[in-house]
Amino acid sequence: MFKGAMVAIVTPFKKDRIDEEALRELIEFQIVNGTDAIIPCGTTGESATLTHEEHDKVIEITIDAVKKRVPVIAGTGSNNTAEALRLTKHAYEAGADGALIVCPYYNRPTQEGLYQHFKTIAESVNIPVIPYNIASRTGVNMLPEMVARLAKIKNIVGIKEASGSIKQMSDVINLCGNDFAVLSGDDIFTLPLMAIGGAGVISVVSNVAPADMAGLVDAFFAGDMAKAKALHFKMSPLIDALFMEVNPIPVKAALSLMGKIEYGYRLPLCKMSDANFEKLKKVMINYGLI
Repeated sequence: MFKGAMVAIVTPFKKDRIDEEALRELIEFQIVNGTDAIIPCGTTGESATLTHEEHDKVIEITIDAVKKRVPVIAGTGSNNTAEALRLTKHAYEAGADGALIVCPYYNRPTQEGLYQHFKTIAESVNIPVIPYNIASRTGVNMLPEMVARLAKIKNIVGIKEASGSIKQMSDVINLCGNDFAVLSGDDIFTLPLMAIGGAGVISVVSNVAPADMAGLVDAFFAGDMAKAKALHFKMSPLIDALFMEVNPIPVKAALSLMGKIEYGYRLPLCKMSDANFEKLKKVMINYGLI
């Protein structure tokens, strides 16, 4: 079962092309600071703006850079099943340890449609699959009862839960059992979710503060609730700042302030407003990141 503090890693660009050197350096930064898994080509990795060739390349670079030191869980979602299946097969063949698959977006399938989508992919590719529930982006919520159906499929091993509802997360944990990894898709819910049986987080804030998020998760599982709470409250202002504008705009701005990547996006994403950039900079100075 996947467990711990995992990073949804950004895709750095340089002159509108993938910056492979920067990506490899970011991966080293994560591993050195205790991150438990690397997730390329998720929302934070701007998968929606990557070509299919670039998507495959980012996954291949990540797998090569990680060299099996931690799991690589490749983002392979799409809004049609055939495309998601192709991306998942590629990730499996490239050597990924798992696949993170977002609910099909825009077409808003029914619960049965969602079930058939994930079932088709999981039964076609021999790789651990983690569905990703984020209705704010996809327009559809994976209900706990349907997730429980998916949990009965052997290689559907967990879920990234970004519904924003601790009640829904609780229901998923209760219905799916101890062998099903419920992972927070929102940094601020990491500690509350683990307190009711969650397995960790797929994190945005880990891009800039990996040691603190890893420290929070490790402290919780070691029974040091005081340390876990202290890190939760320490990171809270930083988490707020990293979501002042749509992800990954602020986190890429933050990494550029840290000198780790160039300040580059793919349209329709763009740079932060000047006012928000200054607010972010102030939070990062107070945090000690710059």
